[in-house]
Amino acid sequence: MIKDLKKWDAHATTLLSLYIPPGRPVPDVINVLRQELSVAGNIKLKQTRNRVQAALQAAIDRLTKIPKVPPHGLVLFSGENEKTGDTITLVIEPPEPVKVFFYRTDKFFHLEFLENMITENDVYGLIVIERDEATVGLLKGNTIRVLDEIEGYIPGKHSRGGWSQRRYDRIIEELTKDFFKSVGEKATNHLLPYLEEGRLKGILIGGPGYTKLDFAKGDYLEYRLKELTLPKLIDVSDQGEPGLKELVMRAEDLIKEHSYIKTQKALEEFNYHLSKDDGLALYGENEIKKALEMGAVKTLIITDDHPELEEFLKLAEEKGAEVYVISDEVPDYMWIKKTFGGVVAVLRYLIY
Repeated sequence: MIKDLKKWDAHATTLLSLYIPPGRPVPDVINVLRQELSVAGNIKLKQTRNRVQAALQAAIDRLTKIPKVPPHGLVLFSGENEKTGDTITLVIEPPEPVKVFFYRTDKFFHLEFLENMITENDVYGLIVIERDEATVGLLKGNTIRVLDEIEGYIPGKHSRGGWSQRRYDRIIEELTKDFFKSVGEKATNHLLPYLEEGRLKGILIGGPGYTKLDFAKGDYLEYRLKELTLPKLIDVSDQGEPGLKELVMRAEDLIKEHSYIKTQKALEEFNYHLSKDDGLALYGENEIKKALEMGAVKTLIITDDHPELEEFLKLAEEKGAEVYVISDEVPDYMWIKKTFGGVVAVLRYLIY
């Protein structure tokens, strides 16, 4: 819904956004809008005046049919899309309580409050580090994102002519510390905002050999981030996005309830039954709908842009199926979309 509403825009401030907190009497809100409707009559440009008045009147008409603000409050969007000529008056109860009363007409709908409500809060920082290379990333929802890739230069541990071994080892040690410091600073810059927003659950550190241990033990991360570092360090052989994926999957026992792990397991289960051809992997929209109605679907996997997304979600909820909605940031998204029309399922039992 938010993606669709972001497509609406106007040349003047004619799109109405209204957030009503729980407990606010509906008649009070209607009175506010009626006052704004009266003020809107002073707008000089006729076209702008008409659009603002139409948006306000539509909002008033809709609110008069609502006797009481529900427990989470109400959110209302009203206006005309100047590109298409379409009009909208949308009223919803949000997933979390509205905290403040907010009214505005603007060139766009104010969606930031709704976006904050649905923002993924189960976020993990990811660091894969070796002696002269590191990747910093983020696990958010069912996606992994590379935030930074850092390279350094640290010579191999063999002596050079004319240098004492002790001096050479000291130089390598200092270069390694400088590299760790650089990685820590960049990781801190990327991850600290998520900590300050209260969304960072922990930090996973991985890499080959003892390098990850030396980095984790040192004071290279900001102290609050260091406190969030998970105690188990993970052996990881790759860098970049493959390394981050390896880190997350090898840390499965630490974050087994995270949506990324669950989504990957669901996709793996579908692939397993598909390759076995045992009849438990199901595809085809009509076939899946029938299986959902029978209560035979264990797991439903569907792309977030599927045209019948709401219908599938409703059927799945009614019949107790697990649902995984995947975006184009998930590697298997295009395969599910192109090969199976954007929806697949795993059955609880064989159906004939």
